[in-house]
Amino acid sequence: MDGENMELMYPSVIKIGIPVLILVCVILHLLPALAKKEYMGGLRTGAAAIVKSLPIYNQILLRKKIVTYINEVFVIAAIVSSLFLIARPYKVQTVKTGVQKRDIFLCLDVSYSLYELNYELTDYLEQVVTELKGDRFGITIFNTSSVVYVPMTDDYDYVVMRLEELKQYFTLQKEYFEFVDDYGYIHYETEEEQERYYDINARLDYFEAGTLVNNSTRGSSLIGEGLASCLYSFPSIGDSSRTRVVIFATDNANNSMVKEIPELDEASDLCKKNEVTVFAIFPSEDAHYYEYTDADYEVFERELKAAVENTGGEFYIQSAEDTVSEIVEEIRSHEAMAVDDIVTEQKTDLPVPGIIALLISLAGSTVCVAFLKGK
Repeated sequence: MDGENMELMYPSVIKIGIPVLILVCVILHLLPALAKKEYMGGLRTGAAAIVKSLPIYNQILLRKKIVTYINEVFVIAAIVSSLFLIARPYKVQTVKTGVQKRDIFLCLDVSYSLYELNYELTDYLEQVVTELKGDRFGITIFNTSSVVYVPMTDDYDYVVMRLEELKQYFTLQKEYFEFVDDYGYIHYETEEEQERYYDINARLDYFEAGTLVNNSTRGSSLIGEGLASCLYSFPSIGDSSRTRVVIFATDNANNSMVKEIPELDEASDLCKKNEVTVFAIFPSEDAHYYEYTDADYEVFERELKAAVENTGGEFYIQSAEDTVSEIVEEIRSHEAMAVDDIVTEQKTDLPVPGIIALLISLAGSTVCVAFLKGK
């Protein structure tokens, strides 16, 4: 809390009241001096001059004048204190009411070519999620179509549980490739292997029920649609009070058979427009997909890098030198992940000084009046 300054809510009360008070005091002091002194009643006495010449009389008269002036000061102080209270003093405080929180979406391309990267990423994010405080976390997965696997939530235990399930999914993808021979055909030698293959297939079908909708006609790895679907999974997308981030894991190997709506560059523009920063984690060139295809690694890399940098994010390549854990820590330290203090101004009345001054003035005036009356 800082920036405390006392101000008056109605300063015109002081600006008008003080001059009026001064004017009244001047008038009240001038009128007795200008007024003609007349006998107003009471007991007449002779030899008044002799009485006035007595020392005790002069002492009593001086004491009365002093007490009268003191009483006048107390009365004026009481009036000024009242004016001060009517003007309503207050202080403006700059108060830190909290820290701006983040909404973080993990957006995973769950193509089989990315099982190694996805496994490492979900495994490390389990630790990261347990360290979050106040931030919300969500997960979307996509291939042909997208699924909100974990809606934005701060239930970290639930997120960790779902990350564990995804690790099982990626382990099954890896195991599936053990039955694929060099020509891309399914191969098993024993009944046990056949049974295991069908078991893996059944379990993969469970995970892929929502991510391969119309796969035979629309293709796979629709990158732009996957990112855009993640973007619009943020709750209250127009709310600027929270920092919004997407951690995007993909090889950008688009195998769509139709025109995407939107394509990657258009999805990037939408993220930028909605102030969502995207960080991409890209597999190394020796990853599974690039080992068995003629795909242009550099083209995919260049397109994805341009898309994420357009949003203010960073592009990272997984490698032996830059592991997933190191990349995630770099993302966490990025300025786009920084959060600001939520600062507000609030007004607090300050009546205590005025009330204390008023009470002291009234008490002093009461004592003076009692003394003047001889009590």
